[in-house]
Amino acid sequence: MHKDSSSFVLSQKGGPLYQQIVIQIKQRIAVGEWQPGQEIPSIRQLAADLRVSVITVKRAYFELEHAGLIVTQQGRGSFVANDPASGSKLFEREMVGHLEEAARLGTTMGMSDREIVSRLRKALDESDDAVFIPKPSRESR
Repeated sequence: MHKDSSSFVLSQKGGPLYQQIVIQIKQRIAVGEWQPGQEIPSIRQLAADLRVSVITVKRAYFELEHAGLIVTQQGRGSFVANDPASGSKLFEREMVGHLEEAARLGTTMGMSDREIVSRLRKALDESDDAVFIPKPSRESR
């Protein structure tokens, strides 16, 4: 049985939809919500659940497969890759890259280390304030 896709949240302002799907699947794998070897929603099922095109989900799955986070077996479906460390390591490398870029931009703008750290704290506070709104189930429509 595959994992539920009802907790995905897509935003028109959050960048390309396929990238939002990639990020959310990476997060689920990195935190262990989706376990190695676990079946994940089919491309068609996830596209229907999220009300996006099959091509959008196919592109996300292609990137995840290329990164070694999922595997697709013809006729059987898609699964989380068997190497559990790869997901969290990849996510950590991505986070470090973003932090390095933020530090570089802050320094370029003439900000002090203290100002940069203050901005990071503010961003953390704002992410804590974000409200998760679950996708309505099919029964409630």
